Amino acid sequence: MELSNDPRLRVQEEAPPAPLTHPSQAKSSSHNAAQQQRYSASVFLRQKDKLEQTQQKCIAIFALVCCFAILVALTCSSVNIWGSDEDGITEENCSRDCQGVVVENVPEELSLLVNRNHVPLMAGFHMLLDQARYSVEVVSPVWNLNSWDQMSSAAKQGQSLFQRLLGLKSRGVRLKITSGLTNSAELKTLAAHNAEVHFVNMTAFTRGGLHSSFWVVDRTHIYVGSADMDWRSFSKRKELGVMMFNCSCLALDLHRIFSFYWQLHERDYIPNIWSKRVTALYGAHNSLELQINDAEASAYVSTSPELFCAKDRTRDVDAIYDVIQRANTFVYISVTDYLPLLSQRSRGNLVTRYWSPLDEAIREAVVLRGVRVRLLISFWEKTHPLTFNFVASLKSLCMHLQNCSVEVRFFWHKEQTEDDHYSPNHNKYVVTDNALYVGNHDWVGSNFAVNAGVGLVIKMENHFRAQLREQVKAAFERDWLSRYAKSLHSGKELHDKHQTSKLDMGPDEEKWNDL
Repeated sequence: MELSNDPRLRVQEEAPPAPLTHPSQAKSSSHNAAQQQRYSASVFLRQKDKLEQTQQKCIAIFALVCCFAILVALTCSSVNIWGSDEDGITEENCSRDCQGVVVENVPEELSLLVNRNHVPLMAGFHMLLDQARYSVEVVSPVWNLNSWDQMSSAAKQGQSLFQRLLGLKSRGVRLKITSGLTNSAELKTLAAHNAEVHFVNMTAFTRGGLHSSFWVVDRTHIYVGSADMDWRSFSKRKELGVMMFNCSCLALDLHRIFSFYWQLHERDYIPNIWSKRVTALYGAHNSLELQINDAEASAYVSTSPELFCAKDRTRDVDAIYDVIQRANTFVYISVTDYLPLLSQRSRGNLVTRYWSPLDEAIREAVVLRGVRVRLLISFWEKTHPLTFNFVASLKSLCMHLQNCSVEVRFFWHKEQTEDDHYSPNHNKYVVTDNALYVGNHDWVGSNFAVNAGVGLVIKMENHFRAQLREQVKAAFERDWLSRYAKSLHSGKELHDKHQTSKLDMGPDEEKWNDL
């Protein structure tokens, strides 16, 4: 019998021998298994951490991309590239060799000699329109060129200018207008003749008004001054402004202010992000160096209120303060109203407080630096009675000081009628021994705080070649020495339902109560 055929033997042959396991070996095997589990768990946790870090990085990158996209969207939607490429005019290729003229309107009923170097206001606007080739940009708070009196010479001047504006379309010149008026018949007529009219809702922005008055023609010629698009500005009111021709560097900067106004159409908020197209090119600390009538000068434009000041733009009040601070010998100021008060509504109540910047600038110039100050203010129906209190305070500065001079006079024309709500002296300028400021605001605190305005500063150190500055100085001295300028006396009397000061009528000793 063969042993290999025994099934029991085959089972024994096929079955592997059972290993002999020592207790210490079993314990080591369990330890290795536990280490393997811990290693696996550690690898898993590290992989999980890496995955979470990667996810966080992805989320952060996605968030940054979204923020950048939102930033670009806001930049393009709230403050657009804003229309044109500025017609190819840049800071590098713009013109700095400028021709400047003083434009003035003196009513026929005022016996004042007009400087032969001054251009009549209406003639100046026609000169600007003659120069126009492709664009005329106008900002004015008033549009009333067509008087009800169609036959008077005064009315015809306004009508003539209006007809020329209507005729720009036939010349292929683009007319763009910004105003605070929403229901103007004249603006509707101009819009019907292809003028583009945008409305700035100042009430929504500052609860103020649009007082700005300036022109930009072909990004090359400009006007800044007191005159509005009102027939009275060419007939009944004394106005003064400055026009600059072939001065594209300065015009480009003023055009940027116009562009800012233009984009506020149908908006009720000011964008938080400013486009480069509205940032200032020049300001109080980086004035434009240029030639005006072959004389070296520097200039810049300012604006108000502060909410409307783009990056690097100088505020109107700071521009005026800068002009006064730089004066060495004299400061001559001609404004319709002088009232250093700021009135604002707080919780439904009207709160009025002292507004100091310009009032203090005058006091510092007079008392600390011995600068001679003359202030010419209009006397008219809307003159605030507190004006006389502030004026008296200014005059009292020099009561016991030597080399101290501050004088105040009121410009008044006795032919004013009670129905005439317009002051005959509508000027708004400051001239010193080395600078000139022409603007749109009277010196009332609330104007600078809530109303939109623009100013032009021109600095000219050379006394012998400073034609513009000397011409404005001569205009001031003419008005100051005229029989329409009345000196303030002590004492007060009641007149027209409010207190006013007695005024010296001149050599004839006529009394103010003859009004």
